[in-house]
Amino acid sequence: MPKHTYWLTYLLDKFPALKHNAQALGDPIVASALGAPYDHPSYRSTEPVVTSLIYMGILLFLALIVRGQITNLKQAAVPSDKLNLTTVFEVIVGYFYGMAKDIMGPVRAKRYFPLIGSLALFILFSNLIGMVPGFGSPTSSLNVTLGCALIVFVAFNYYGIKENGFAYLAHMAGPKWYLAPLIFLIEVISTCVRPVTLAMRLMVNIAVDHLLASLFIGLVALFVPIPIMVLGLLVCVVQALVFCLLTSVYIGLATEPMHHEEHADGHGHDDEAHAH
Repeated sequence: MPKHTYWLTYLLDKFPALKHNAQALGDPIVASALGAPYDHPSYRSTEPVVTSLIYMGILLFLALIVRGQITNLKQAAVPSDKLNLTTVFEVIVGYFYGMAKDIMGPVRAKRYFPLIGSLALFILFSNLIGMVPGFGSPTSSLNVTLGCALIVFVAFNYYGIKENGFAYLAHMAGPKWYLAPLIFLIEVISTCVRPVTLAMRLMVNIAVDHLLASLFIGLVALFVPIPIMVLGLLVCVVQALVFCLLTSVYIGLATEPMHHEEHADGHGHDDEAHAH
């Protein structure tokens, strides 16, 4: 993708010595491990990571403000008739919580929503801020989206093993013992592909969306880019929704109670699942 100049670039121009500190972050892990050619990190390549940390700090600060407002139960019990910061957070968090509850039920949704809700706020904020001139979306960089996807990958596997133990891995082998090696290999590959598809889908959609918007604004500054920007807002919201929806599905599947198998005289059968 073509490189753009954002507010952080102008800030670093005022402090040239800071540009060289990007080298301290080290070389790319994957590329250096595979022996593939790569460029050493520069202030431009590390800009999405730095801005994502800044935006996370801003979100944390805003969340603390909202938390301080809702701790007053009498005041929080009455909805505000005006659009304010608390209302925005309530709408976003309420919508994504409802989505998670519909997928995995209220008990598991409440248990795992801190991860889903944090991803929703960060991705939505990072997507939308790229619509502001001079600001870039960290989610248009594969470094950031892959980091989010790897967190999801580690989380749903950890939750699955924690909830179901060895049955989580045994379930990936399928019910037939003679097909277990093949099924297990296919399941492992499909599971490992999940973070790649999550990261690539989010990065490509946001990067292309903001690129088109910037091209139209550069060609015609008045009126013509408005439909493109409206479509861009829709893309930003939808991509955050898709990422969190798939995250909820992956966690829901991993933490679903597994069917246990009993083997007698060389034959196996599935136990009936009882709902409590």
